[in-house]
Amino acid sequence: MTERSTNLDRLAGVVILAGGASKRMGTAKAMLALPSGEQLLDYHVRHASKLQVPILIADNGRGFQTGLDIHSEKPNAPVIHIADYGADVDSSEHDEQIKAGGALVAIESALQGLFDLTDSEVSKNQYASWLLVISCDSLIPATDLWQTLQQSASKAPDKRVICLEDDSHLYPLLGLYQLSIEPDLKAYIDSGQRRVMQFIQPIVHSVPFIKEWHNLTNFNTPEDFKRACAALSK
Repeated sequence: MTERSTNLDRLAGVVILAGGASKRMGTAKAMLALPSGEQLLDYHVRHASKLQVPILIADNGRGFQTGLDIHSEKPNAPVIHIADYGADVDSSEHDEQIKAGGALVAIESALQGLFDLTDSEVSKNQYASWLLVISCDSLIPATDLWQTLQQSASKAPDKRVICLEDDSHLYPLLGLYQLSIEPDLKAYIDSGQRRVMQFIQPIVHSVPFIKEWHNLTNFNTPEDFKRACAALSK
């Protein structure tokens, strides 16, 4: 196996999507407290830092801060807050269009951010090829998610998005995105398109949910979150 083919399975970075409105939850999901007292954003950063790649936090300008280096441990990977793609565009019309883009503008910003980094695995290893996307409605550890999705990625070399799937639908915000999609995603967003499923459908490979993960994700109400915390403790 060549160095290039080995590197194509490597992770370039992690983006944590933390900018949702969370209306049904009543509070920002990223700031939810687990039974241990740890905030959800810190939980994801702590697990993602074990992967030793840049961690990008996309919080839609809400300024959520992590407390790992203050309260418990210092992350062993850089943690960077990123603005959604298009947030600094001069045209107010274009700006409003982009702000309505949801998850895709955050993913595009993360892809661009990885290309811009100069002191990371992205620059040291030009063939590192995946961005791991994690939404804040999940308690699946980043390490476990990466391991599961990476194994499936090698079985579908022609697909550029790998994500979880249950019996009824895909979970594109718990997935891997190849860095090579960035120009296509930028063009898609710039054309005014915002639907995640429409963009990924031709290039996605799905991976069945591990049974134990079903109760750890897709929580939208306090009751859902309580059930997810109970499942996590098991």
